[in-house]
Amino acid sequence: MSITRTPMTSVDRAWLRMDSPENPMMICGVLALDRQISINRLKHTIEQRLLCFDRFRQRVIDKGERAYWQEDPLFHIDNHLHQIALPGHAGKTELQTLVSDLNSSALDFRRPLWQMHYIDNYESGSAVLLRVHHCIADGISLVRVMLSLADTTPEPRLRRSASSKTPTPSAGSGLQKTLHRAVDSALMAAEQTRLFLSEIRKEPNYPMKLASAAGGIATDLLKLGLAPFEPATGLRQPLSGRKQVAWAEPLDLAEVKACAKALGGTINDVLMSTVTCALQRHFKARKEPIPECGLRVAVPFNLRPLDQPIQTLGNKFGLVIVPLPVEIQDPIMCFNQVRENMNRLKHSYQAQVTYSLLDLFGRGPDILERRALDLLSNKASAVLTNVPGPKEPLYFAGGKITQPMFWVPQSGTIGIGLSVFSYAGTVQFGVTLDKNIHADPDEVIAHFQESFKALSHAALAGREGLINRQAG
Repeated sequence: MSITRTPMTSVDRAWLRMDSPENPMMICGVLALDRQISINRLKHTIEQRLLCFDRFRQRVIDKGERAYWQEDPLFHIDNHLHQIALPGHAGKTELQTLVSDLNSSALDFRRPLWQMHYIDNYESGSAVLLRVHHCIADGISLVRVMLSLADTTPEPRLRRSASSKTPTPSAGSGLQKTLHRAVDSALMAAEQTRLFLSEIRKEPNYPMKLASAAGGIATDLLKLGLAPFEPATGLRQPLSGRKQVAWAEPLDLAEVKACAKALGGTINDVLMSTVTCALQRHFKARKEPIPECGLRVAVPFNLRPLDQPIQTLGNKFGLVIVPLPVEIQDPIMCFNQVRENMNRLKHSYQAQVTYSLLDLFGRGPDILERRALDLLSNKASAVLTNVPGPKEPLYFAGGKITQPMFWVPQSGTIGIGLSVFSYAGTVQFGVTLDKNIHADPDEVIAHFQESFKALSHAALAGREGLINRQAG
């Protein structure tokens, strides 16, 4: 009997070939739960909600210039789901150590490229760690997949069995509405994506728009290629392949919104400014000169259509290189510069340019991709993701999700990953660092919290002063 092989798309293949001992191309998610859960119930949930996606039953067949998806003839859930326990009275420190270790370990390419660990004895509950290779899907898709395993109530509403190849979530369920709201708010690129994909690609009768877009693309491609390399700092070092992760106590989303309103910007502007000020504090604490030209981070920029169903996996995003003005000391002035930078990027074609480059690299020889990857990774000091999540608490196999965290991999020579994720009225912040990077993840976490407090205080104090002046 012949085994069916499905060709891998060129973009997914590009992410497959980026895998290296220093930077495994894994997306990692951790869900902290308020209680222990049944391993049998967890298996049942995975079989019904995860294995209905073909990619989680398929292994990668890499044949030189081509790669394929092929059903694993020896697939068994026990090869991918593992139950372990933390020692003693374990807390956040012990869980961070375990996640760091697993996040440093490559996946087994003989099997489908995912692993899940159920972790018992974490505080008064448990935790679940999921690692998935980036060639299966991008971060937005995998966050949606992981959240689709959850429910809006403690009791599960399991759907058809894993023998069905297509997931059939109820279109009217509260969870699906939550997921759609999360994705809708995540796609700040919707307008330019619709212009670029619909009017230009699908409607070739728009020659003027086509010419205008082509000019914009050429300009952004030139800017990307001519951008100088990142300054030499302790944040850019030869990588060891060993990761350290940490995450902060969550911020109150209402406070972040109040800060954004007081400053006349967006939540994203506030969080990007907070990251900027946190890196500035890092340099000061380490007594390292702050780069006068600032720093840059690579930010994944979603290009997926708003109405694309959840079962559509694969990679559909570009990268934008965002300048962070770490050299500006005043938090309000820093915020204003970040907001200006973000507004400029919203009207650029940089995300489409990098997506097209990935498509091109995935079709070409491996050495071309490696050289291009080295070139692009030298343009940023970190990868930063900011994904809005559900507004209400979710339950996973009966356990309430108290704190979720997600990290995307760092490609090429980048050794820092920063993650921002909103959930149930909170904002989660996490960091992953290569051990050779001259930074302590717990210190970076503390700098983030301190920086938000300083920005929020300055913003609200300024607003109060303005109101008093107007009243006077």
